[in-house]
Amino acid sequence: MNKFPLITAHTGCMGHPDHSLESLQAALTLGADIYEDDIRLTRDGVLVLAHDEEIALPDGSCGNLAEMTLKELEVGSSAPFPTLQDVLEQIREAGKIMNLDIKTDSALEPLSALVEQMGMTEQVFLSGCTYATAVKAGRYAPHIRRLLNVNIDSFRSMHYGEAIIQACAEGREAGCFGLNVPYQVVRQELLDAVRRNGLDIYVWTVTEVDDMRRLAQWGVDSITTRDPAKLIAVRRESEFAEENRDWTIS
Repeated sequence: MNKFPLITAHTGCMGHPDHSLESLQAALTLGADIYEDDIRLTRDGVLVLAHDEEIALPDGSCGNLAEMTLKELEVGSSAPFPTLQDVLEQIREAGKIMNLDIKTDSALEPLSALVEQMGMTEQVFLSGCTYATAVKAGRYAPHIRRLLNVNIDSFRSMHYGEAIIQACAEGREAGCFGLNVPYQVVRQELLDAVRRNGLDIYVWTVTEVDDMRRLAQWGVDSITTRDPAKLIAVRRESEFAEENRDWTIS
């Protein structure tokens, strides 16, 4: 039987707001293996949790995150704006792993410095990396592992087998340890090719139990979900089935 995939809790898990400490705490309490969140950089060089550059401010207006300081982002807010350092401190204490989804290449160099300063190179990896960003990450953050986000357009415009060859070649050339793939494009053919190329395969973002079961049975390395409790239940179900199979055989 395949080893059960690592459980990655997507930011905003269990119905909590995206990029919130409540979401992080829910993931840690449930026992997820990995926590994923999006990383951007403020004007004063602080790494923060945010998906979009344009963000809603506490007064109802919108701001450009890259043009604002952390202090400006927090004006009028009842809570601090979550920084990456805040989150990494909790990840380190819990002994977990964090998937840093890079939303801007400008975050690479300061991120590399922060992770090294905190001694967490074994507790983080990068995702959100196109081929170009993955190559840059190899220069600016060479000590941090990285996943290649596959080019989805290639799977739409090319023959499936050709898209697989391209994705694996780009992953190897960019020094990535694996591919980050939307679960909808995963087939056994892709898994076989990834294994032949010595790469891991991480899939996102899975909602339905049947998809979780299927992907786990196929042997993907990690499943990302906003509902880690559901995926944990699938893992328990899998473990129970395996234990009973072994008991029956013996």
